[in-house]
Amino acid sequence: MSVALLNKESGADQVRSDVALEVRDLSTEFRTNGGSLRAVNDVSFRLEKGKVLGVIGESGSGKSAMLRSILGIQPDSALITGEVLLHGRELLGLGRSERAATRGRDVSMVFQDPLTALDPVYTVEKQLVETLRRHLKLSKAQARQRALELLELVQIPSPAERLKAYPFELSGGMRQRVVIAMALACEPKVLLADEPTTALDVTVQARILQLLRDLQRSRQMGVVIVTHDLAVAAEVADDLAVMYAGRIVEMGPVDQVLLEPAHPYTRGLVEANVQPSQVVRPRAIPGAPPSLSRLPNGCSFAPRCDVATVACWEQRPEPIPLANERWSRCLLTTEHSAVRRAS
Repeated sequence: MSVALLNKESGADQVRSDVALEVRDLSTEFRTNGGSLRAVNDVSFRLEKGKVLGVIGESGSGKSAMLRSILGIQPDSALITGEVLLHGRELLGLGRSERAATRGRDVSMVFQDPLTALDPVYTVEKQLVETLRRHLKLSKAQARQRALELLELVQIPSPAERLKAYPFELSGGMRQRVVIAMALACEPKVLLADEPTTALDVTVQARILQLLRDLQRSRQMGVVIVTHDLAVAAEVADDLAVMYAGRIVEMGPVDQVLLEPAHPYTRGLVEANVQPSQVVRPRAIPGAPPSLSRLPNGCSFAPRCDVATVACWEQRPEPIPLANERWSRCLLTTEHSAVRRAS
């Protein structure tokens, strides 16, 4: 399972054949005038082939920074440590040109804002054809035919006409489908999706999510999808990782994490969302996320947690295994789980 705790002493040569992506102790630190900010802090997980890992958390929790670190598109000021293994091949140690060659071909990304992800001065055709010719060495005619097939694959109406269009001439839903088409152009082994349905109406959102799920299943891709929407996570993900202050604080099968959260932060996210037939107001998590330059000595969530103890302020929690390959970074995890089951 992709949610299993990783053995930090295991070597890069001990890679399971069913694992599409493995991240080990990934950290990303940005140097700023105000000091160093650790946006991603000791993140580890496995993603199996044909599985979807959802990642949830408040803005600033490190979700997008984690995806960009995996893809290798952080600025030069970022210090990235750890390991990112794509089908057993370590990516962080590759040279700049070698790493660039993996993007789009082996691992690709659907960005949050399709309008900024696409170049406004080039047509859809030019951008798709350029991607295809760079990685697959196709002729111009072959690349254009493939581009047309990709637009048909993502269910864009009148694809031949849309190829000639500029991004600003398309609706938000169509732009997002073009971005997905570009991400799938070279049939990558792993797809990273950063809020792929942001700013889309519910009808288009449902179609985009179903499209991603269908393509993922048919191609046996591993998918990591970042979202603020718990309903989206419940709909498409097999497993769920909850991030806070740059760390994964809880991980496990999506239905178990959402129905029986073991970490107080996960419980807060669930209670802050509107539930079907809900008659009372959602309960907001008090306070605000901590500054990444001044994290608490103990649990980063302790200042906002209504059950934190003295130990929570002083001791940084390590992952605590639970049943069904779940785990949680909370000193009171076992106690919380017992309370949730009894209630």
